Amino acid sequence: MDLGELRRYCLSKPGAKESYPFGPGALVMKVGGKLFAIIADEADPLTISLKSEPDIAIMLRSHFPAVEPGYHLNKKHWNTVTLDGTIPKKEIREWIDDSYDLVVDKLPRTTKDELSKKASPNRRSRR
Repeated sequence: MDLGELRRYCLSKPGAKESYPFGPGALVMKVGGKLFAIIADEADPLTISLKSEPDIAIMLRSHFPAVEPGYHLNKKHWNTVTLDGTIPKKEIREWIDDSYDLVVDKLPRTTKDELSKKASPNRRSRR
């Protein structure tokens, strides 16, 4: 998965916005002002940090060598994934979806309602 594809997928999420609040090299994806992904866009290979349920985060680390505890993040909830081709794109997209959904679940109801209006009519919530 290259940077363009990764950016497009993250930004396809309702309300998703990108910025560089930490400076160059750390492309941050947010929804409702909260982080759901951090892409090390200058890394080779690329890495992406994603939020996860604690038990799932540990399981992913044990099954995939390319998944490590979140770099400079709460290691209980975040994983950093090296996009070295060892994990199928479908899995990466599902993990992005899960991270996004976890963040959206914690947003205020009014923000969630606004996001659901932006979602396509055919999109169903994963939660």
